[in-house]
Amino acid sequence: MSSMDESWQMRNGLLIPNRGVLAAMTNKQSHADGTLSDEEKRFLIRRAKGGFGLITTAASHVQESGQGWEGEFGVWGNHHLPGLSSLATQLKQYNSKSFVQIFHGGMRAPSSITGQQPSSASENFISENQGYSKAMEEHEIEDTISCFINAAKRCEDAGFDGIELHGAHGYLIAQFLGSNTNRRTDQFGGDVEQRCAFLLRIIRGIRKVVSEEFAIMVRLSPVSDEIGTTLEDTKQVIELLIKEKIDALHISCWDVFEKQNNGQTITKELCSIYSESIPIVSTGSVWSAEDAQFVLDQGAQAVGVARVALPYPDWASMV
Repeated sequence: MSSMDESWQMRNGLLIPNRGVLAAMTNKQSHADGTLSDEEKRFLIRRAKGGFGLITTAASHVQESGQGWEGEFGVWGNHHLPGLSSLATQLKQYNSKSFVQIFHGGMRAPSSITGQQPSSASENFISENQGYSKAMEEHEIEDTISCFINAAKRCEDAGFDGIELHGAHGYLIAQFLGSNTNRRTDQFGGDVEQRCAFLLRIIRGIRKVVSEEFAIMVRLSPVSDEIGTTLEDTKQVIELLIKEKIDALHISCWDVFEKQNNGQTITKELCSIYSESIPIVSTGSVWSAEDAQFVLDQGAQAVGVARVALPYPDWASMV
Protein backbone atom coordinates (compact mmCIF):
# COMPACT_ATOMS: atom_id res chain seq x y z
CA MET A 1 0.00 0.00 0.00
CA SER A 2 1.42 3.38 -1.03
CA SER A 3 1.55 6.22 1.47
CA MET A 4 1.41 9.93 0.70
CA ASP A 5 4.96 10.66 1.82
CA GLU A 6 6.60 8.19 -0.59
CA SER A 7 8.48 9.56 -3.57
CA TRP A 8 7.65 8.43 -7.12
CA GLN A 9 9.21 8.81 -10.54
CA MET A 10 7.89 9.98 -13.86
CA ARG A 11 8.87 8.04 -16.98
CA ASN A 12 11.86 10.31 -17.70
CA GLY A 13 13.23 9.72 -14.19
CA LEU A 14 11.98 13.00 -12.67
CA LEU A 15 11.67 12.26 -8.95
CA ILE A 16 8.61 13.72 -7.21
CA PRO A 17 9.27 13.81 -3.45
CA ASN A 18 5.75 12.77 -2.37
CA ARG A 19 2.37 11.80 -3.78
CA GLY A 20 0.59 15.12 -3.14
CA VAL A 21 -0.02 17.16 -6.31
CA LEU A 22 -1.41 20.70 -6.35
CA ALA A 23 -3.70 20.58 -9.38
CA ALA A 24 -4.12 23.68 -11.53
CA MET A 25 -6.68 26.18 -10.28
CA THR A 26 -8.19 29.22 -11.95
CA ASN A 27 -6.73 31.89 -9.67
CA LYS A 28 -7.52 34.95 -11.86
CA GLN A 29 -4.75 36.85 -10.09
CA SER A 30 -2.44 37.90 -12.90
CA HIS A 31 -2.02 41.11 -14.87
CA ALA A 32 -3.93 42.09 -18.03
CA ASP A 33 -0.85 41.52 -20.25
CA GLY A 34 -0.55 37.95 -18.92
CA THR A 35 2.43 38.62 -16.67
CA LEU A 36 2.43 36.91 -13.28
CA SER A 37 1.38 38.93 -10.26
CA ASP A 38 3.10 38.77 -6.89
CA GLU A 39 -0.21 37.44 -5.46
CA GLU A 40 -0.21 34.47 -7.83
CA LYS A 41 3.44 33.72 -7.08
CA ARG A 42 2.82 33.92 -3.33
CA PHE A 43 -0.14 31.55 -3.62
CA LEU A 44 1.95 28.84 -5.34
CA ILE A 45 5.09 29.34 -3.23
CA ARG A 46 3.03 29.01 -0.04
CA ARG A 47 1.76 25.61 -1.19
CA ALA A 48 5.26 24.46 -2.12
CA LYS A 49 6.26 25.43 1.43
CA GLY A 50 3.18 23.47 2.56
CA GLY A 51 4.70 20.25 1.30
CA PHE A 52 3.13 19.48 -2.09
CA GLY A 53 5.46 17.23 -4.09
CA LEU A 54 4.35 18.73 -7.39
CA ILE A 55 3.03 22.25 -7.90
CA THR A 56 1.00 22.89 -11.06
CA THR A 57 0.33 26.51 -11.96
CA ALA A 58 -3.04 27.80 -13.11
CA ALA A 59 -3.86 27.31 -16.79
CA SER A 60 -1.71 29.59 -18.90
CA HIS A 61 -2.65 30.45 -22.49
CA VAL A 62 -0.18 29.82 -25.32
CA GLN A 63 -1.78 32.33 -27.70
CA GLU A 64 -3.44 35.68 -27.04
CA SER A 65 -6.57 34.36 -28.77
CA GLY A 66 -6.70 31.45 -26.30
CA GLN A 67 -7.33 33.41 -23.09
CA GLY A 68 -10.26 31.92 -21.20
CA TRP A 69 -10.83 34.40 -18.36
CA GLU A 70 -9.72 37.69 -16.82
CA GLY A 71 -6.57 37.57 -14.71
CA GLU A 72 -5.16 34.52 -16.51
CA PHE A 73 -1.43 34.41 -16.91
CA GLY A 74 0.22 33.91 -20.27
CA VAL A 75 3.11 31.96 -21.80
CA TRP A 76 2.72 33.35 -25.31
CA GLY A 77 5.43 36.04 -25.24
CA ASN A 78 8.99 36.54 -24.06
CA HIS A 79 7.76 39.41 -21.85
CA HIS A 80 6.33 36.64 -19.62
CA LEU A 81 9.78 35.10 -19.02
CA PRO A 82 10.96 37.30 -16.10
CA GLY A 83 7.85 36.47 -14.05
CA LEU A 84 8.03 32.78 -14.96
CA SER A 85 11.75 32.62 -14.07
CA SER A 86 11.15 34.39 -10.76
CA LEU A 87 8.39 31.91 -9.84
CA ALA A 88 10.43 28.84 -10.88
CA THR A 89 13.45 30.07 -8.90
CA GLN A 90 11.42 30.71 -5.74
CA LEU A 91 9.67 27.31 -5.97
CA LYS A 92 13.10 25.65 -6.11
CA GLN A 93 13.75 26.82 -2.52
CA TYR A 94 11.37 24.06 -1.45
CA ASN A 95 11.36 20.35 -2.16
CA SER A 96 8.54 20.59 -4.75
CA LYS A 97 8.82 20.04 -8.48
CA SER A 98 6.99 22.62 -10.59
CA PHE A 99 4.95 22.40 -13.80
CA VAL A 100 3.19 25.09 -15.83
CA GLN A 101 -0.20 24.03 -17.16
CA ILE A 102 -0.42 25.27 -20.75
CA PHE A 103 -3.62 25.47 -22.76
CA HIS A 104 -5.80 27.32 -25.25
CA GLY A 105 -9.47 28.01 -24.48
CA GLY A 106 -10.72 27.41 -28.03
CA MET A 107 -14.48 27.94 -28.07
CA ARG A 108 -14.16 28.80 -24.37
CA ALA A 109 -11.98 31.88 -25.04
CA PRO A 110 -14.68 34.58 -25.05
CA SER A 111 -14.60 37.39 -27.61
CA SER A 112 -15.24 39.85 -24.76
CA ILE A 113 -11.64 39.10 -23.63
CA THR A 114 -9.83 38.33 -26.88
CA GLY A 115 -11.69 40.66 -29.27
CA GLN A 116 -11.92 37.73 -31.71
CA GLN A 117 -14.55 35.15 -32.59
CA PRO A 118 -13.69 32.00 -30.60
CA SER A 119 -12.17 29.25 -32.74
CA SER A 120 -12.40 25.48 -32.34
CA ALA A 121 -11.94 22.22 -34.22
CA SER A 122 -15.35 22.78 -35.86
CA GLU A 123 -18.11 25.35 -35.88
CA ASN A 124 -19.76 24.75 -32.52
CA PHE A 125 -22.61 26.45 -30.71
CA ILE A 126 -21.26 28.16 -27.58
CA SER A 127 -24.20 30.12 -26.12
CA GLU A 128 -26.95 32.56 -27.10
CA ASN A 129 -24.64 35.37 -26.08
CA GLN A 130 -21.47 34.07 -27.78
CA GLY A 131 -23.06 32.44 -30.83
CA TYR A 132 -20.81 29.94 -32.64
CA SER A 133 -17.10 29.21 -32.77
CA LYS A 134 -15.42 29.27 -36.14
CA ALA A 135 -13.71 26.14 -37.45
CA MET A 136 -9.93 26.63 -37.48
CA GLU A 137 -8.25 26.53 -40.87
CA GLU A 138 -5.28 24.18 -41.22
CA HIS A 139 -2.75 27.03 -41.18
CA GLU A 140 -4.33 28.31 -37.94
CA ILE A 141 -4.01 24.84 -36.39
CA GLU A 142 -0.34 24.70 -37.42
CA ASP A 143 0.19 28.14 -35.88
CA THR A 144 -1.43 27.06 -32.60
CA ILE A 145 0.69 23.88 -32.48
CA SER A 146 3.79 26.10 -32.85
CA CYS A 147 2.55 28.33 -30.03
CA PHE A 148 2.21 25.31 -27.70
CA ILE A 149 5.76 24.23 -28.60
CA ASN A 150 7.21 27.72 -28.04
CA ALA A 151 5.34 28.05 -24.72
CA ALA A 152 6.78 24.75 -23.44
CA LYS A 153 10.29 25.84 -24.40
CA ARG A 154 9.73 29.14 -22.58
CA CYS A 155 8.75 27.17 -19.45
CA GLU A 156 11.92 25.09 -19.65
CA ASP A 157 14.03 28.24 -20.18
CA ALA A 158 12.36 29.78 -17.10
CA GLY A 159 13.51 26.82 -14.98
CA PHE A 160 10.37 24.73 -14.50
CA ASP A 161 10.62 20.93 -14.27
CA GLY A 162 7.90 20.29 -16.84
CA ILE A 163 4.57 21.26 -18.35
CA GLU A 164 1.08 19.87 -18.17
CA LEU A 165 -0.84 19.89 -21.46
CA HIS A 166 -4.43 20.68 -20.52
CA GLY A 167 -6.48 18.24 -22.58
CA ALA A 168 -9.35 18.14 -20.06
CA HIS A 169 -12.52 20.04 -19.18
CA GLY A 170 -13.58 21.05 -22.67
CA TYR A 171 -10.77 23.42 -23.71
CA LEU A 172 -9.19 23.39 -27.19
CA ILE A 173 -7.22 20.11 -26.97
CA ALA A 174 -10.34 18.40 -25.57
CA GLN A 175 -12.43 20.00 -28.34
CA PHE A 176 -10.20 18.27 -30.89
CA LEU A 177 -10.52 14.96 -29.01
CA GLY A 178 -14.33 15.05 -28.76
CA SER A 179 -16.57 13.59 -31.48
CA ASN A 180 -19.25 16.26 -30.88
CA THR A 181 -16.88 19.22 -31.09
CA ASN A 182 -14.55 17.84 -33.80
CA ARG A 183 -16.40 16.96 -37.01
CA ARG A 184 -13.49 17.72 -39.34
CA THR A 185 -12.82 15.67 -42.46
CA ASP A 186 -9.12 16.60 -42.86
CA GLN A 187 -6.02 15.18 -41.11
CA PHE A 188 -7.19 16.58 -37.74
CA GLY A 189 -10.62 14.90 -37.68
CA GLY A 190 -12.23 11.49 -38.09
CA ASP A 191 -11.84 8.50 -35.77
CA VAL A 192 -10.29 8.71 -32.29
CA GLU A 193 -6.74 8.41 -33.62
CA GLN A 194 -7.30 11.18 -36.17
CA ARG A 195 -8.94 13.43 -33.56
CA CYS A 196 -5.82 12.86 -31.43
CA ALA A 197 -3.54 14.22 -34.19
CA PHE A 198 -3.58 17.78 -32.81
CA LEU A 199 -2.42 16.63 -29.35
CA LEU A 200 0.18 14.20 -30.74
CA ARG A 201 1.66 16.89 -33.00
CA ILE A 202 1.98 19.21 -29.98
CA ILE A 203 3.73 16.51 -27.91
CA ARG A 204 6.16 15.54 -30.68
CA GLY A 205 6.95 19.18 -31.40
CA ILE A 206 7.66 19.93 -27.74
CA ARG A 207 9.86 16.85 -27.39
CA LYS A 208 12.05 18.09 -30.26
CA VAL A 209 12.85 21.41 -28.55
CA VAL A 210 13.10 20.50 -24.84
CA SER A 211 15.54 18.21 -23.03
CA GLU A 212 14.69 14.65 -21.99
CA GLU A 213 14.83 15.83 -18.36
CA PHE A 214 11.95 18.26 -18.98
CA ALA A 215 8.73 16.36 -18.25
CA ILE A 216 5.49 16.39 -20.24
CA MET A 217 2.30 15.43 -18.41
CA VAL A 218 -1.07 15.27 -20.19
CA ARG A 219 -4.35 15.98 -18.38
CA LEU A 220 -7.49 14.28 -19.68
CA SER A 221 -11.15 14.18 -18.68
CA PRO A 222 -12.00 10.49 -19.12
CA VAL A 223 -15.67 11.07 -20.02
CA SER A 224 -17.49 14.12 -21.40
CA ASP A 225 -21.00 13.96 -22.82
CA GLU A 226 -20.73 17.61 -23.84
CA ILE A 227 -17.72 17.32 -26.15
CA GLY A 228 -18.38 13.67 -27.00
CA THR A 229 -15.71 11.60 -25.26
CA THR A 230 -16.43 8.12 -23.93
CA LEU A 231 -14.25 6.05 -21.61
CA GLU A 232 -13.48 3.76 -24.55
CA ASP A 233 -12.30 6.80 -26.55
CA THR A 234 -10.09 7.84 -23.65
CA LYS A 235 -8.55 4.37 -23.45
CA GLN A 236 -7.63 4.63 -27.13
CA VAL A 237 -6.14 8.09 -26.55
CA ILE A 238 -4.10 6.78 -23.58
CA GLU A 239 -2.80 3.88 -25.67
CA LEU A 240 -1.61 6.38 -28.29
CA LEU A 241 -0.08 8.64 -25.63
CA ILE A 242 1.84 5.80 -23.97
CA LYS A 243 3.73 5.32 -27.26
CA GLU A 244 4.82 8.98 -27.16
CA LYS A 245 7.60 10.50 -25.05
CA ILE A 246 5.35 11.75 -22.29
CA ASP A 247 6.09 11.19 -18.64
CA ALA A 248 2.79 11.03 -16.74
CA LEU A 249 -0.98 11.16 -17.19
CA HIS A 250 -3.35 13.26 -15.11
CA ILE A 251 -6.85 11.80 -15.02
CA SER A 252 -9.25 14.55 -14.01
CA CYS A 253 -12.58 13.21 -12.75
CA TRP A 254 -15.13 15.43 -11.03
CA ASP A 255 -15.51 12.69 -8.42
CA VAL A 256 -12.93 9.90 -7.92
CA PHE A 257 -15.44 7.90 -5.84
CA GLU A 258 -18.11 7.61 -8.52
CA LYS A 259 -18.65 3.97 -9.48
CA GLN A 260 -19.38 2.86 -13.03
CA ASN A 261 -21.80 0.13 -14.14
CA ASN A 262 -19.08 -2.49 -13.61
CA GLY A 263 -18.68 -1.39 -9.96
CA GLN A 264 -15.20 0.05 -10.51
CA THR A 265 -14.17 3.68 -10.32
CA ILE A 266 -12.72 5.20 -13.49
CA THR A 267 -9.37 5.57 -11.71
CA LYS A 268 -9.28 1.85 -10.82
CA GLU A 269 -10.23 0.80 -14.34
CA LEU A 270 -7.60 3.00 -16.00
CA CYS A 271 -4.90 2.25 -13.43
CA SER A 272 -5.48 -1.52 -13.66
CA ILE A 273 -4.74 -1.33 -17.40
CA TYR A 274 -2.16 1.46 -17.74
CA SER A 275 -0.37 2.31 -14.47
CA GLU A 276 2.37 -0.25 -15.20
CA SER A 277 3.11 1.66 -18.42
CA ILE A 278 2.81 5.26 -17.21
CA PRO A 279 2.42 7.01 -13.83
CA ILE A 280 -1.13 8.27 -13.23
CA VAL A 281 -2.18 11.26 -11.13
CA SER A 282 -5.88 11.14 -10.19
CA THR A 283 -7.95 14.18 -9.16
CA GLY A 284 -11.56 14.87 -8.20
CA SER A 285 -13.35 15.61 -4.89
CA VAL A 286 -10.44 14.56 -2.68
CA TRP A 287 -10.51 16.31 0.72
CA SER A 288 -9.12 14.11 3.50
CA ALA A 289 -6.26 11.70 4.17
CA GLU A 290 -8.79 8.85 3.82
CA ASP A 291 -9.83 10.16 0.40
CA ALA A 292 -6.19 10.36 -0.66
CA GLN A 293 -5.52 6.79 0.50
CA PHE A 294 -8.60 5.64 -1.45
CA VAL A 295 -7.10 7.10 -4.65
CA LEU A 296 -3.72 5.46 -4.04
CA ASP A 297 -5.46 2.15 -3.30
CA GLN A 298 -7.20 2.43 -6.69
CA GLY A 299 -3.72 2.24 -8.22
CA ALA A 300 -2.81 5.88 -8.89
CA GLN A 301 0.78 6.98 -8.29
CA ALA A 302 -0.26 10.42 -6.98
CA VAL A 303 -3.26 12.38 -5.73
CA GLY A 304 -4.20 15.77 -7.14
CA VAL A 305 -6.17 18.29 -5.10
CA ALA A 306 -7.29 21.84 -5.76
CA ARG A 307 -10.15 23.22 -3.64
CA VAL A 308 -8.93 21.77 -0.34
CA ALA A 309 -5.57 23.53 -0.88
CA LEU A 310 -7.29 26.94 -0.72
CA PRO A 311 -8.05 26.82 3.02
CA TYR A 312 -5.27 24.29 3.74
CA PRO A 313 -1.99 25.27 2.03
CA ASP A 314 -0.24 22.65 4.21
CA TRP A 315 -2.63 19.87 3.16
CA ALA A 316 0.13 17.69 1.70
CA SER A 317 2.14 17.82 4.94
CA MET A 318 -1.00 17.34 7.07
CA VAL A 319 -2.04 14.11 5.34
